Amino acid sequence: MTTPSTSGGDRVERSPEEWSQQLTPEQFQVARKGGTERAFTGAYWNLKDSGMYHCICCDIPLFSSDSKFDSGTGWPSFWQGVSSGAITTKEDRSHGMVRREILCARCDSHLGHVFSDGPAPTGQRYCVNSASLKFRGGADS
Repeated sequence: MTTPSTSGGDRVERSPEEWSQQLTPEQFQVARKGGTERAFTGAYWNLKDSGMYHCICCDIPLFSSDSKFDSGTGWPSFWQGVSSGAITTKEDRSHGMVRREILCARCDSHLGHVFSDGPAPTGQRYCVNSASLKFRGGADS
């Protein structure tokens, strides 16, 4: 189902059963259940190619390789998203911590967390699960 959204297209909503048919078990656990892949195991943590990282669930562009940096954490890290409306945040108090969870604004896919220890110019570190992303290489991605 789709409804109007301000995040770059129609809002995407599906049942858990529909998401589980579209995604691999790991992608479903991370993107739809808020899981986390192990550090240094995801497909994109060390990728240096130029291109765009899209939401694994709804395919909206989320991050550009131009804002990617090596945080040393083992997850893809970016200092900003591609647009102010593509990513939303909410408070996450799980695991005895207070963090800012990042979500795809179009489909509420769990992406990871954002921290205030990133590089200039934003000082932000969007720490993202590879399982929540789909990479498209090249200038027209």
